[in-house]
Amino acid sequence: MKLVRVGPAGREVPAVLTDDGRLLDASGVVADIDGAALSPEGLAAIAAAVPGLPELPAAEHRFGAPIARPGKVVCIGLNYALHAKESGADIPGEPVVFLKTTDTVVGPHDEVLVPRGSTKTDYEVELAVVIGRRARYLADADEALACVAGYAVSNDVSEREFQLERGGQWDKGKSCETFNPLGPWLVTADEVPDPQALRLWLSVDGQVRQDGGTSDMVFGVAEIVRYLSQFMVLEPGDVINTGTPAGVALGHPEPKPYLRAGQVVELGIDGLGVQRQVVGQA
Repeated sequence: MKLVRVGPAGREVPAVLTDDGRLLDASGVVADIDGAALSPEGLAAIAAAVPGLPELPAAEHRFGAPIARPGKVVCIGLNYALHAKESGADIPGEPVVFLKTTDTVVGPHDEVLVPRGSTKTDYEVELAVVIGRRARYLADADEALACVAGYAVSNDVSEREFQLERGGQWDKGKSCETFNPLGPWLVTADEVPDPQALRLWLSVDGQVRQDGGTSDMVFGVAEIVRYLSQFMVLEPGDVINTGTPAGVALGHPEPKPYLRAGQVVELGIDGLGVQRQVVGQA
């Protein structure tokens, strides 16, 4: 099942995207695609109602982020071996964990803004994991995967000077406005039998910059969820960005191809959809 939120920013309607491209209005079943809707009971209610859901009128629909008001956005750094190498870092022995503010989350086709004073705004295509059950001190991979509601495409936009040269606090380079386009839809976990067998890619102005596979993750989805549950309680609706493959601007030789206003970024993951953002200036 593909869950989406469509409409103007702040007034999105929860919907189901069918295999033949129709949008079905789910607002009579759930108030929004939030933690309650992403629980096992919420997903079951939406699935059961699909045959009777009304179709949204044909129109030019804006896709918002497929999750409303995530409680937290947890990120894993240096989680692809080649990306760690291009960043000049050792492959981590444990997941590298940091947080992004939740107001960075925007729609998959919304504008991405280069912050004022930025010269090193970077792109990162990532597999986003969305939590559907409360996760606390999970014991193993099976328990971890049972807590996953679904998956989505994420662009973990970063400002490298703010991240690496302004006091060593990664969050400063990760939490600028518009720095986490998410979507276009959330695909429920039952339709992604192996999250470690997905291709992900990103291009800038039509030039492919990243092209990798989740099989190259240092720590897979199950281990990431299990590991995080030892240090924080994960709640339904929380989002985990699981790391990016090689090819980010930071890893290129000088002059590094950081993002500039007017450029177009496109990215996608097999089966999870495609994003497109025009880069603007804050």
